[in-house]
Amino acid sequence: MSTHPWHKKPKSYVIICLVAFLVIAEVLSSDIRGSYNVMIALVTAVGMDWICFLLGKRKKWLADGAVITGIIIGLILSTTTSWYLVVITVIMAILSKHLIVFKKKSVFNPAAFGLLLSILFFQTGQSWWGAFGDLPVWTIGLLLVGGYVVTNRVNKFPQVFAFLSVYFLLLLLMGFMHVGEAADAFRPPFINASLFFALFMLTDPPTSPVSNKDQVIFGVLSAIVGVVIYGFFGGLMYLFIGLLISNAYHVVRSRK
Repeated sequence: MSTHPWHKKPKSYVIICLVAFLVIAEVLSSDIRGSYNVMIALVTAVGMDWICFLLGKRKKWLADGAVITGIIIGLILSTTTSWYLVVITVIMAILSKHLIVFKKKSVFNPAAFGLLLSILFFQTGQSWWGAFGDLPVWTIGLLLVGGYVVTNRVNKFPQVFAFLSVYFLLLLLMGFMHVGEAADAFRPPFINASLFFALFMLTDPPTSPVSNKDQVIFGVLSAIVGVVIYGFFGGLMYLFIGLLISNAYHVVRSRK
């Protein structure tokens, strides 16, 4: 018998918060299409993850990681995204989890990897509706409460604080210098996207460091790369690129 009941595991807190966000977003927006996409993403993620484990002939399979990946993708993709693009995005995410590995652990955050490729290959819309991007500003408070619970549970405060402080400081400096559209990053849905990203994707334990020092480096690197990409290209893929670069750096540092 496991000494760590499901409800006490960090991933269970993430799942509970994400489901709560799903319910809140649906109730306040009255748009059922988002739930359909989440269900499609969830079923695809769990099914694909199970197939990969069978092909890999592994002895133990836990679906919680796939569940989180599926829900996150469903909450970020626009509610108008076609079902087959949701499926393709999730498949790319889960395949990256199983094929791009180091010491039997994923190198890249699966959700970020799949979402980035979906933008590059299919120009999928990403509204971050599950982060309340289309809802009143006060809902950001709910985002912060849930994010605090998860960040505390996975012990990633140094990483989150390092990312957010450098991220907003650089954007502020860009705004003063009139570089790009820095001011937009402080308004919905960009602010919602950055907070959801920092609290629920950047903090992914399997693809991020443990020590406080490495967490700070990880967060700062993600912020710098992300803001530079945003300054040159805009859009919403800058967050994913920053995270994936930091994921790669973390693996290189681990090897040394």
